Amino acid sequence: MFSLLRLSALAALLSCGISLPVSASTPVPGQFAEQQLRHIATWFPGRMAGSPAELLTANYLQQQFEEMGYKSDKRDFKTRAPWRDNSGKTHWRNLTATSVIAARAGEVPQEILVIAHLDTWRPVSEEETGKDIGGLRLQGVDDNASGLGVMLELAQQLSHKPLHYGVRFVALSAHQDDLHGMDAYIARMKANDRKNTLLVIDLDSLIVGDRLYFNSGKNTASAVIKQTRDRALDIAHRYGINAATRPAHSAPYPLPNAFDAAGFPLLTVRAANWDLGKKDGTQQRNMSRHFPQGISHHQTARDNLNYLDRWLPGRISARARDSVRILFPLINELANPPATNKES
Repeated sequence: MFSLLRLSALAALLSCGISLPVSASTPVPGQFAEQQLRHIATWFPGRMAGSPAELLTANYLQQQFEEMGYKSDKRDFKTRAPWRDNSGKTHWRNLTATSVIAARAGEVPQEILVIAHLDTWRPVSEEETGKDIGGLRLQGVDDNASGLGVMLELAQQLSHKPLHYGVRFVALSAHQDDLHGMDAYIARMKANDRKNTLLVIDLDSLIVGDRLYFNSGKNTASAVIKQTRDRALDIAHRYGINAATRPAHSAPYPLPNAFDAAGFPLLTVRAANWDLGKKDGTQQRNMSRHFPQGISHHQTARDNLNYLDRWLPGRISARARDSVRILFPLINELANPPATNKES
């Protein structure tokens, strides 16, 4: 249940239509996001939760946020990972994962939370290791250096803007279901943090899928959906960007979102194709010789820069650009509703 404070803040945010012009504030939107994406994928492969590469990634992200002027820190938490041997027996491995938090306060305590998972897939069995699923060589370009790159450009652009509502960026580790990184973050939120979070935007796997999908959580109010998901699609269509929301009668994405389950207003951003396969957003594109399963998720041989640049030429640049062109004006508008916006 939302607190009265959150409801009143949302009411203020939604009480009037968005009137700011849709415009990009950088000469080349997405360029910084792409640079960051490529840097993270190249220098920090195998950034599995609890690994040295994950900690190096966290240090790098914290440095980037601090250089932009954000108050940033790392947060360690304990979790455990399953491992199934060839006999079928499951063992559990204790590990310490590290997330990165960066925040910039607004004029009021309420804020918008933008998240992207920083870790790559940790193999759960000897079978996956044998098939080159996850592991030390996985660059994780799509999943999820793409989300981190876009997050960093959004943070860069918002660092120069006045804010009525604050913004908080979180690069979350331990993204896999069994690792519960999102649950751990929510559990450590104080009561004021919960009631002051107006919206959660989750960025994940923005490259390989046929189009960008903007989907709202099942517990998100219709008024919030109108000014978040529907507004994002309006911005996309004005730019001629191929974006959509999942068909009304399709299956929801099979992995639950802990922020949605906890009652936070949610907007997820993900590239997929909801018309294919089980029609639940797990299949990213048509099956082909280069993408036999219609996905690149967790596959070391495919989710890397060389492969994607070769078989999806120009896609990384285009998606970084399109994601920023949609999300920056959206978040800037939400953080500065017309009634409070001081910019002309």
